Amino acid sequence: MGTTDHGHGDVDPVTDRVHDNSWSANMEKPEHAGEPDLVVEQAIDAVEHTTAGNHVNLVTHGENGHPEAYLYEALDAEYGDDVEWEYVEQCGCGGHVTRVHVK
Repeated sequence: MGTTDHGHGDVDPVTDRVHDNSWSANMEKPEHAGEPDLVVEQAIDAVEHTTAGNHVNLVTHGENGHPEAYLYEALDAEYGDDVEWEYVEQCGCGGHVTRVHVK
């Protein structure tokens, strides 16, 4: 599993530590609106920082649309069968929650 950098170096990372528990990555901040590439980059980083046997809830900005349109294919390309994901819900504010289980 590798990390990527698509030129979003001036944006705060979604996490700075490895999580040996289930947790949520907040990608609903203003800098994520209209930036699906940034969301994908930080989603991959969040999965990288989640230990096997746990999950991370990827909370994405509603302005980017349903994560099926930009996130699922990227997760599949990066991890294949090493993770499983499921769409959880759309938040009242318009954002979306996708739960990624790390095997």
